[in-house]
Amino acid sequence: MPSPCRVCGGRAGGVDADTGHWLCRRCGWRLGDAFDADLPRPVVPVVYYLRFGARVKIGTSERPRQRLAAIRHDELLALERGGRPLEQQRHREYAALREGGEWFTFADPLTVHIETLRAAASDPWLAYDRWLGDAYRRASS
Repeated sequence: MPSPCRVCGGRAGGVDADTGHWLCRRCGWRLGDAFDADLPRPVVPVVYYLRFGARVKIGTSERPRQRLAAIRHDELLALERGGRPLEQQRHREYAALREGGEWFTFADPLTVHIETLRAAASDPWLAYDRWLGDAYRRASS
């Protein structure tokens, strides 16, 4: 791209065949479009799946980059768009694997669910940036 994306900082992009505009490959923001800096940053709640050893933490955050930086983990396995209700649903679904609090044994059927999420978005941060770009576009419209 001629310049970094104003939303996510991405540098990869291309020309949209339908509109002829440069679009960021990470978040989909149209190059050159200015978002209103006075608008609050959009909130995109996510459920995150963090692996630490043979355990997985299922948690939620509206600011996942800051939240995950504060949690000791080996790997971000997946992000799923949704907030507290979805997190609570996942805790109920995988209750048989619960080790305590928000930590679960990394085993089926939880591994199957995580693999399904990873098949849809192999890089969780790319998916998050896309959701953030969508939220910016809705806020700017």
